[in-house]
Amino acid sequence: MFRTSIYLTGLMLTLVGAATPTLLWAEEPIGIQQILEEPQVYHLRHVTLHGTVRDVQPLDPYTLPNGTNCYGAYLFRLEDDTSTLAVAVLGICGKPLIRDPEVEDGARVEVSATIQAPSHGGYYLSFQGLKVVTEQEGVVQAVADRILPIVE
Repeated sequence: MFRTSIYLTGLMLTLVGAATPTLLWAEEPIGIQQILEEPQVYHLRHVTLHGTVRDVQPLDPYTLPNGTNCYGAYLFRLEDDTSTLAVAVLGICGKPLIRDPEVEDGARVEVSATIQAPSHGGYYLSFQGLKVVTEQEGVVQAVADRILPIVE
């Protein structure tokens, strides 16, 4: 079931060679079912997913624990041949900027995202505001940092 929440996360950086920062980008797309079968293995791992956008839901502005307001966040489900995964697109924080979702229902997309697995603590965003995750949540989500259309 699609959960209306966003886990707050930052970009993952790693140092490679002589301390040169490099983004962790997955090269080959991973099937959604593979992530759902082993969510702990994929927690905070950056992956590439291919699928079809379903149920795009823009979110109201939200406030971070430090008091900063964020705007333009939205949620959608990504559906591939194996399963469905909730995808969150974080808002732009600090500036009162309204933006429309960058995807439309039915679009085929490539999503680069960080996987958030259940019961790892932290905050998430729901339609009821910012909340602390609990072990009972059982939420597996992808927090997108890049979405590209698939041209077939």
